[in-house]
Amino acid sequence: MAEPTVLTESHLLPDTSEPILESTVGSVLREVAATYPDKVAMIGGGNDPTERRSWTYAELLADSEKVARAFASRFEKGERVAIYSANCPEWVLVEFGAGLAGIVLVTVNPALQPSEVHYVLSQSRSSGVIFQPSFRGNPMGAHLESILPDLPELREVISIDEFDEFVASAKPDIELPNVDPMDPVQIQYTSGTTGFPKGAYLHHRGITNNGRLFADRLQVDAESVYVNPMPLFHTGGCVLAIMGALQVGATLVLMEMFEPALMLELCETYGATHMLGVPTMLIATMEHPDFDRRDISSLKAVCSGGSTVPAELVRKIEDKLGVFFSIIYGQTEASPTITLAKADDTAEDKANTLGPVLPQTEIKVIDPDSGKTVPIGEPGELCTRGYHVMLGYFEMPDRTAETIDADGWLRTGDLVTMDSRGYTTITGRLKDMIIRGGENIYPREIEELLFEHPKVADIAVVGLPDEKWGETVGAFIRDADPSNPATVAELHQYCRDHLAPHKTPKSWYHVEEFPLTGSGKVQKFAIVENWEKGLYED
Repeated sequence: MAEPTVLTESHLLPDTSEPILESTVGSVLREVAATYPDKVAMIGGGNDPTERRSWTYAELLADSEKVARAFASRFEKGERVAIYSANCPEWVLVEFGAGLAGIVLVTVNPALQPSEVHYVLSQSRSSGVIFQPSFRGNPMGAHLESILPDLPELREVISIDEFDEFVASAKPDIELPNVDPMDPVQIQYTSGTTGFPKGAYLHHRGITNNGRLFADRLQVDAESVYVNPMPLFHTGGCVLAIMGALQVGATLVLMEMFEPALMLELCETYGATHMLGVPTMLIATMEHPDFDRRDISSLKAVCSGGSTVPAELVRKIEDKLGVFFSIIYGQTEASPTITLAKADDTAEDKANTLGPVLPQTEIKVIDPDSGKTVPIGEPGELCTRGYHVMLGYFEMPDRTAETIDADGWLRTGDLVTMDSRGYTTITGRLKDMIIRGGENIYPREIEELLFEHPKVADIAVVGLPDEKWGETVGAFIRDADPSNPATVAELHQYCRDHLAPHKTPKSWYHVEEFPLTGSGKVQKFAIVENWEKGLYED
């Protein structure tokens, strides 16, 4: 056996042992349907079991091809069509149908309000939109009606309530176009943890291979049942679940929206073996009263991503669920997965590192100012290169040039250290970093510590404006037991016992919940904005 490579600088070349396939969204569906035609591919896991619908792989392909012909009858290859909807089986049919027809799918968070939807549809220059009339009290149909006069390029508006009529409108003799693996497939708007969204322009080759390599690393196969609570407008849903689980012949159980009780019921009812959820979802599931009443022993692997995962949460999940727990690290611009822990990684590595990179993925850590690769163990910005990097930000060449350099390196904006094996440990985000009187403070370090306190259920640490220091450290705590909250004195002392004085939060706030993106990430800029409005009590 060859000796493992020991790195001396923070640059890991790609593992080429797994091939990159010249695949498209349509080709992977056709291949898996030919292999497993009669196997259940998808179950629409709504709250009412009597209304749940299911598709075999043969049925999924047949219906997706009908949707593709409807698209091809109304739109030219390469045009953008948005979907403004919560999770539903039609969403999956639209993703595959658009892929087969060479249409670029623009994914829209169903929580967005008129001005936000207008921005997405206008910036993407969408020619059509498929929408759900309303969701969780958000009147999406009414929102669209109010902004249509200001969207001259939008010529088709199709309600999911009339989806069957849309599919039936296909021209009977329409031919589907040839689709190239490097053709654009989606525009995914960044979820905005730091502000203004940009449209990541993804390609077929990137999302199909990334989904397949993710599934292989997480040991998802044709015997698996994958319960998906992740929103489909996010890559965690439409790539990792749809392009991952469905590409390898698994059964995908699709949740309309995350509800911990429903998650537990679906896992028990369908014998779930795998699931992916952001930390807020996993915490809520384990805290739910049904947790001890449901048999979820079929679970083999749980994956979490979307934000950094505190080590204490890793231990809680493995102890309570008895599963292989893996942390995924990635971002929309990388299709999305960059690293993912292996089943045989040590508990220490799962808790303290991001794990190994996926095959065919190159990474390095650079000094953000000079751009030079840093030595092993020194912090810097993580960059990645390979098949998975987006085409760019849609019609934003300047922002693309800031993010992808001339050699194809994608700058992630995340600060990490790399060890001699190529495993990375996140230390913070460039934009998340707090600068207090010239001292760099990384919220990740403080959050890891406070998450281990028994009275803390969840934590967000942010920089708050300060006339003297520029910024000071603010800690926003969600209590494990609101009837017995942690006091400022004990939390302050707990931090002082483990951290330098300047890292100890100056301001402390108890909150019932955090402002979140649609994919479950804490919006730290929104916390700061709310603080500036006086919405939090010290």
